[in-house]
Amino acid sequence: MRGIFIAAGIALALSILLTPYVIRFFARRGFGQEIRSDGPESHLGKRGTPTMGGVGIVLALWAGYAGAHLVTGTPMTWSAILVLLLTTALGAVGFADDFLKLRRKHNTGLGVTSKLVGQTLTATVFGVLALRIADGGGLTPASTAISFVRDIPMLTLGAIGFVLLCNLIVATWSNAVNLTDGLDGLAAGISAMALGSYVIIGFWQYRNLCSLVEAPSCYEVRDPLDIAVVAAAAMGACIGFLWWNAAPAKIFMGDTGSLALGGLLAGICIVTRTELLLLVIGGVLVAETLSVAIQVVMFKSTGRRMFRMAPFHHHFELAGWAETTVIIRFWLMAAICAALGLGLFYSEWLGLVR
Repeated sequence: MRGIFIAAGIALALSILLTPYVIRFFARRGFGQEIRSDGPESHLGKRGTPTMGGVGIVLALWAGYAGAHLVTGTPMTWSAILVLLLTTALGAVGFADDFLKLRRKHNTGLGVTSKLVGQTLTATVFGVLALRIADGGGLTPASTAISFVRDIPMLTLGAIGFVLLCNLIVATWSNAVNLTDGLDGLAAGISAMALGSYVIIGFWQYRNLCSLVEAPSCYEVRDPLDIAVVAAAAMGACIGFLWWNAAPAKIFMGDTGSLALGGLLAGICIVTRTELLLLVIGGVLVAETLSVAIQVVMFKSTGRRMFRMAPFHHHFELAGWAETTVIIRFWLMAAICAALGLGLFYSEWLGLVR
């Protein structure tokens, strides 16, 4: 339990203190954000704002996790290391995308194919290792069954099916956070709330492990407490970054941060056996992604648009809402989704206890 608070504290402090140096470093090199010409006019004034701030989030995440283990003296676990490596690798894909955007002075970086190849390679390596690295009891970080609050035995996919599912989960969530990262502080705030939920879920699973508690409600998962430490460090890093990213933003996380955070959520939901539950906890991210899909399908089939602009946070801006109004209301919806997800998680456990 102590490690959770230490990880969050170190990551929070480092993120707040490190980000100004990141801002100055990128500003001196002209690493400023390019803005879509077809977006809301109010965004044109953001052109030139330093980007790739996700570098600071990833560094603070690693520092918080490592610092917690140095202070507590507890060993690191493979579940957490795999999730952190997944996060970092996707952050590297995002960094390459951001760098190309800056080099070309245009709001397009890696092509869709190149980005997909990076996500696929990363997710495949993660999926394979998550099924092969077993502890002394033969338990691996991931399982081949689809999960909601815990594994659903009747929905077992096999190793190949799981790796394919892993690719789908990683691509979906990394792109979901990427699509949501369109307003100051929006993605960082929503991610922090989802990660806060996983701090609670990881700790609760640890307190009710089948290796510690013999009951129908126990959890057959590996290293949940260490995953809670990872989630706490990431939450602290996001909140610290939000200090500088909140409107008016002094820096953007860029694809470096959004792909990393999406990959982090994907990895956490896989190792905690809550793959479908994340659809509830990250409900706003789901809605943002669906808004883009609906817009594309409707335009291609009818020639009309469902929204003024997708992702649909821009729809509300173009409808006359102030940017801060959109952000705060989306944060409120994200908090409701996180609370609902935790409620479903706890009610399932409570039902089995009774």
